[in-house]
Amino acid sequence: METYNPPNEVEDKEDNSKLPKQEVISEKWLLEKIDSLIPLIKEKWPTIAQQTLEATKGSIDDLVEVIATHSGTSAVGIKRQLFEIIDTLRENNWEISEKIEPIESQLEELLEELNNTLRPKIESPIRKKPLLSIAIAAGIGLLIGTLLNSGRK
Repeated sequence: METYNPPNEVEDKEDNSKLPKQEVISEKWLLEKIDSLIPLIKEKWPTIAQQTLEATKGSIDDLVEVIATHSGTSAVGIKRQLFEIIDTLRENNWEISEKIEPIESQLEELLEELNNTLRPKIESPIRKKPLLSIAIAAGIGLLIGTLLNSGRK
């Protein structure tokens, strides 16, 4: 029995679908976060002026070039250090969001409780006397309209 061997020109492709995809830091993200990054960059490279850093306008390559020029370090080393700073910034944001979640759930519970207790108190008089409610709403609308109209003259 013969075995099939593909020609050498056909390469076996590795299945990279299970590998995690590396996050890419976009220029837009950097532009949004540059204000929080500048103090961390200044801490690591104090000789670079803040205006020089702000002038990069969120371009990663420009930022790396400026830092490399002022520090005398290679662009690869600068990029690695910048990504470390960005990772710590992301970790801090993650920690903050974890701390906010319980507060957010408490707030949702309080709002639901208010909705359950206050809504019946407001709706019951309106359901008992709908014409009076409509008259009051129309009167308030007329009053506001008159006040706004008189302000234009």
